[in-house]
Amino acid sequence: MKRLAIVSGLLTSLMLALPASAHQVWLQQDGKEAKLYFGEFGENLREASPGLLDKFVSPSAVLISAQGDRTLELSKGADAFRLAVKAGKGESIVAEDAHYPVFENKHANPVVRTAWTPAARLVTSDAAQEPRLTLDLLPTGKPGQFKVSYKNAPLPKAKVGLVTPSGWMKEAYSDAQGLVQFELPWQGTYVAEVHHTDKSAGERDGHAYDTASFVTTLSLVQSKGLKALPAAPAAKPNK
Repeated sequence: MKRLAIVSGLLTSLMLALPASAHQVWLQQDGKEAKLYFGEFGENLREASPGLLDKFVSPSAVLISAQGDRTLELSKGADAFRLAVKAGKGESIVAEDAHYPVFENKHANPVVRTAWTPAARLVTSDAAQEPRLTLDLLPTGKPGQFKVSYKNAPLPKAKVGLVTPSGWMKEAYSDAQGLVQFELPWQGTYVAEVHHTDKSAGERDGHAYDTASFVTTLSLVQSKGLKALPAAPAAKPNK
């Protein structure tokens, strides 16, 4: 029993050090507004408040349209940040939290301090777009083709995952131009995700870090294709 308690304590400490391992933020539109969620899209997991959603400090969002950029206000709800508007045809939204608290992995030797930047993009068409996020995932104008960029430059050999609400998932790696291609067989919402770690040290909000970790998603809705499979049962939020 004592050994089990020690193992349990170590696992708990590790989970507290990480920003909910493998989690992501993504944008999704319902009705008349867009929402920024935190959790696992393919597992139908949406973290809540009170809970892990409260770890976010000051997420920001921008609506991009032919009329220019519009900074959006976010209000935290029970399971998402509400943006109060939605992207219309030809518009897109980008969001990120550049102030997520620096965390330590005390189980590494030496201890590694990481600045994690979760970000998301939502598009309403396949039209090519320019990078706006530090780690960005963009449509190129060709259905199913995306471009990965880091600091405005193509990022090769980046693993990109594509998932639907049912849990259907595919993975591919970006080529030398940062391009990756997927088949989109189903109707409905897709979320693509890419990770990147920069081992350059720095400082965020007065706290030093050893590595910078980024995870960015791209949300899109496809009207053509096979009828979408049912979503996975809703997962219970973490505390």
